[in-house]
Amino acid sequence: MPFRHFGLGDELLLAIQNAGYTRPTPVQAAAIPKVMQGHDLIAIAQTGTGKTAAFVLPMLSRLARGYRKNGPPGPKALILAPTRELAVQIMENIRTYGKDLPLRVAAIYGGVEEDAQIKILRKGVHLVVATPGRLIDLVGRQQVDFSGLETLVLDEADRMLHMGFLPDIETLVADLPRQRQTLMFSATFPREVESLARRFLQQPKMVQIGKRSDPADTVDQYVYEVSPHLKGALLLELLKQPKFKRVLVFVRLKDGADRLTVFLANAGVKVAKLHSSRSQEQRLKALQDFKDGKVQVLVATDIVARGIDIDGVSHVVNHDFPVNPEDYVHRIGRTGRAEARGEAISFVPRGDLNLLGILELFIGERLERKRLRGFDYHAVTPAASQDAGSAKRDWRKRTREMEAKKIAKPAPRGPKKPADRRDGKPGGSKQARD
Repeated sequence: MPFRHFGLGDELLLAIQNAGYTRPTPVQAAAIPKVMQGHDLIAIAQTGTGKTAAFVLPMLSRLARGYRKNGPPGPKALILAPTRELAVQIMENIRTYGKDLPLRVAAIYGGVEEDAQIKILRKGVHLVVATPGRLIDLVGRQQVDFSGLETLVLDEADRMLHMGFLPDIETLVADLPRQRQTLMFSATFPREVESLARRFLQQPKMVQIGKRSDPADTVDQYVYEVSPHLKGALLLELLKQPKFKRVLVFVRLKDGADRLTVFLANAGVKVAKLHSSRSQEQRLKALQDFKDGKVQVLVATDIVARGIDIDGVSHVVNHDFPVNPEDYVHRIGRTGRAEARGEAISFVPRGDLNLLGILELFIGERLERKRLRGFDYHAVTPAASQDAGSAKRDWRKRTREMEAKKIAKPAPRGPKKPADRRDGKPGGSKQARD
């Protein structure tokens, strides 16, 4: 079914055509008609399936018609997202599709000065895209009024619950009109999301595309069984291949992201990092540089990378293997998007082999193992040992250099300890006897 059959309006159809989309994805084909009809909706689909357009397009169409008819007394629609990056990405989609529509939109999220956001809200907007934390603060200070809200969208609902936003969501929804359309989009449908849907949605329609454990068919998956201290060196070796053009590397912790970024940069790799301790300006710049091809590698943690849609990611590398199988599916969904093929590579030390086994049971297939001489823990040849030892020393050297640049903290002051005496008198240790 082509987009013109949805009744979206000429302006949106032209914007869709200019964006290069010729036909809707399965989740768009299933969801858009139901949203246009005014139903509440639960949509379950993996990343990279076009969920954002599935709610943005019909929402913009309905807002545009309502504006022309009734005028814009206040926000008519609210989209809640778990992270700033996802909120910014949704805004980019709205600007792309709605560039010819007479609608005003505000993005509300933390990490930036709120005065500019408040100023935009006071001028009057039709649609608000927000993260729960900053929005609940502005609502509590009566800086925004949702009494006229018609549509609420909970995007990445499972992630918002995982990040602890349930109390904020409950507080926000309690202040919204009971008569509204509520749309819930999620990659998975655990019991917590199901419970949330029962409380906030009224007789919702259900759309589910694929299984929650199914990685995208367009992603080729490989595993390298590698010792932990060789993972950085192995990544460097793989990056030498021309096909590694735009690489998203996942790590578990912020400190690990910092160390790996320094290691790659010292080796001459154009790299940026993305984690929650970075300022909003730094995070947006890292994303934009990665999108523009100014950096080859983006090192990221799960908490900020979930839901990010970046075209042309050739490879996803699990530098640190994920503990949760569903996180693995979300991670590798960053590549192989829009029917393009991608590769997902996982580094698996011996200590993570059990996690690999759990993942393979979850997705129902055994991942292909690959080996690169000198980097796996099965290598026993002299050349392999020499290569591995050199890589290990290089890693340790660069780590020491990075640590040396840190400012040492002064030792805490306290009572002066008695001198270490070896004469057997009080205040010292007794001399060892033969």
